[in-house]
Amino acid sequence: MRSAGWEEKLANAITAFTGSMRFVYLHLVIYGSWIISNLLPQIPHFDPSFVILAMVASVEAIFLSTFVLISQNRAMAATDKRDDLDLHVNLLAEQELTRLIAMVAAIAEKLEVHTGAEPEMDEIIKDVAPEVVLGEIEQQNRIE
Repeated sequence: MRSAGWEEKLANAITAFTGSMRFVYLHLVIYGSWIISNLLPQIPHFDPSFVILAMVASVEAIFLSTFVLISQNRAMAATDKRDDLDLHVNLLAEQELTRLIAMVAAIAEKLEVHTGAEPEMDEIIKDVAPEVVLGEIEQQNRIE
């Protein structure tokens, strides 16, 4: 896996911080102070209608939502890679199990052991071509 660039590291740090309780507490202090300082009559008001506060909060929300989307895209890419690896491992395991079942069936036939599974054996030992399975999965994904 390649190392993350400075942009990804920055996005990770921002996402980690904004998803913490420290971020919530910081906002309580900042926005609370802003509101209180503009409501108390003893202090000169710099934003009496809270228009500046609304603008600051809106711009912050735009950037935070962007960082959330970046984080989700990164997580989705990692999930897709893991899913692809799982699929390949499962297809390899299926091939190996098919070979193993065929060998056990040949041994049972050679030793004239009857298990009762003989009628299903032809279907069980059919070789599954991974390319066909992958093609069908991709076809289903295009339909959806």
